[in-house]
Amino acid sequence: MPYFCPMMIEVQNTIVSEDIFSKEFVCNLSKCKGACCTQGDSGAPLKKEELAILDEIYPKIKPLLSPKGIAAIEKQGKYVLDKDQEWGTTLVDNQECAYVVYKEDGTNICAIELAYAQNIIDYKKPISCHLYPIREKETKSGFSLLNYDRWDICSDACSLGKELSVSVFGFSKEPLIRRFGEDWYKEMQEVEQELHKQNRI
Repeated sequence: MPYFCPMMIEVQNTIVSEDIFSKEFVCNLSKCKGACCTQGDSGAPLKKEELAILDEIYPKIKPLLSPKGIAAIEKQGKYVLDKDQEWGTTLVDNQECAYVVYKEDGTNICAIELAYAQNIIDYKKPISCHLYPIREKETKSGFSLLNYDRWDICSDACSLGKELSVSVFGFSKEPLIRRFGEDWYKEMQEVEQELHKQNRI
């Protein structure tokens, strides 16, 4: 059974912020042009098991990468330790992700996701990217803390989510199931219903 407390809910081995249910969000790529892939001070967080995946798929996605992305990866590696000593994707000049490619309209897209869409690989993209705007932090005790990450570059996504009445939780259904499974997501749906009953969202 879920455990409710102010602002946070414990479900199985996760502790989830109520913001994930109460805040609206729908990625508006036509507005932001994928700015989350080119801004920030570190690359996309990677789980240890994803390092081997990047090693395996790199030869397959390399033809899709930009010359500067390839140069950064070949100089720094396919992944790097950030300032917090956590693994993340490589950056070009400490700015954009090395795995970013650009469409003709200026939109940034992930070469890994592009390769997945073209059936070149069966790995969609790092789970941290897929989950965004949800950020996961794993504790030493084995729990995953899930929080809604507010970023001003996503203001158009917040506006679109509000217009369409789609919560962060609803928008993130696919990556949440990918990360935690169908049973976990169904239990989270029950949590959402209970929060509505309590007028907490």
